[in-house]
Amino acid sequence: MMKKIVLAPNPYRDRGLSLTNAAKAMLEQDGFETVISPAFVDVPTDSSLVALPRAAEGACMIITFGGDGTMLHVARQVIELGIPMLGVNVGTKGFMAGIEPEDLELVRRAAAGDYTPSERMLLEITLVRANGESVLDCALNDAVVKSDVNCVDLTVYSDGKRIASFSGDGVIASTPTGSTAYSMSAGGPIVEPEAENIIVTPICAHSMSARCFVLAPERAVCITPTHRDNRRVFLSVDGSAPIELGAGDEVHVKRSENKLVLADIGGRSFYDTALGKLAAP
Repeated sequence: MMKKIVLAPNPYRDRGLSLTNAAKAMLEQDGFETVISPAFVDVPTDSSLVALPRAAEGACMIITFGGDGTMLHVARQVIELGIPMLGVNVGTKGFMAGIEPEDLELVRRAAAGDYTPSERMLLEITLVRANGESVLDCALNDAVVKSDVNCVDLTVYSDGKRIASFSGDGVIASTPTGSTAYSMSAGGPIVEPEAENIIVTPICAHSMSARCFVLAPERAVCITPTHRDNRRVFLSVDGSAPIELGAGDEVHVKRSENKLVLADIGGRSFYDTALGKLAAP
């Protein structure tokens, strides 16, 4: 029985699916079954393309073609399946996407099992409404509590103890994988992606005492915004559509029981990648 590999391109990045089709040809030549399931695009019912959750059933690997945003979008749809993912970088920075287009041949090595599993911590995000209702989500990169245009007053707790209170644009709770995303832009630290920490980073805080915290993975973080002057506050998880928070709502963050597995093909180290991509314009 042939092993199945899902190819998940971002058609806005991989124009004409040229890289996707090249990888498809190589993998099928090596005896793999391939299924193309585009990210960010609804699959027509009469198309030969397959929607991602169904395409991923029984797959041994998912290969994305795009940037880190493409990998985030795909991972959020299949995270509970535990399927290893590999990214071909057709984006800008591409910290998670481990293969550059000129090295496309490396997908053959990964498909053959010649890779090291790189486990990435995830965050379980729970929005607890003042009326007791709750909304559950999962973050590979981060959860952001942010105002729309005005400053917002925020308090952050760790295991019930207050660690920060400040007025500013918002706060980010990120994973080590997400430390090179929005958190880094807000002045947070760069953390090794395979580490396990919860990183709390204020965004443009109006207080010299509001600093970034790198917490142990066992911590339970709670973020509570204070509503005043009709200012609006929103929660966004991994860049998803923002959810407006009401008075008395709380955002709870803790380590998820699930993990994302990335296929590390042993190219450049994380340090080389970080230095190279952060030095680029």
